[in-house]
Amino acid sequence: MAKYTRQPARAMWYDRRDEVFVEFCVEDSKDVQVKFESSKLNFSCSIDNAKHQNEIDLFQAIDPSASKHKRTDRSVKCCLRKVEVGKPWVRLSKDKMKINWLGVDFNNWKNWEDDSDEEFSNYDRFSEMMNSMGGEDDMPDMDPVDEEDSADSDDEKIPDLE
Repeated sequence: MAKYTRQPARAMWYDRRDEVFVEFCVEDSKDVQVKFESSKLNFSCSIDNAKHQNEIDLFQAIDPSASKHKRTDRSVKCCLRKVEVGKPWVRLSKDKMKINWLGVDFNNWKNWEDDSDEEFSNYDRFSEMMNSMGGEDDMPDMDPVDEEDSADSDDEKIPDLE
């Protein structure tokens, strides 16, 4: 039987108007278990000879039935549905003390509190538009510019030097 070392998984979080997102940074995880409670999040998984286990007493209440998670090859992402929509979370944990395995995901952080509803809906529409757009491979082929056909004012022939 394999001997496991227990340790918390490194995690990042960010706040949105309706949800709070937590990403556990665990590559190639197995036996993933996520349990949502109204005031608590429990996460566990195994990787090779390590067992990761995290328990967080949440800053505010969530709706466990509307919260969900998704496992990818690189991480496990959790979406916690807020009970009090529109109320910002200043931290993820109920406790004020620093949690060494938890950090803020500044790449996804957005100060949505100052946004009006109109600006927020514009942001959502822009995000949807960007997601529906194709990638680099979907760009149409462009014909190369023929230098003889291109007439710029600074492309006049320079006289020969004597």
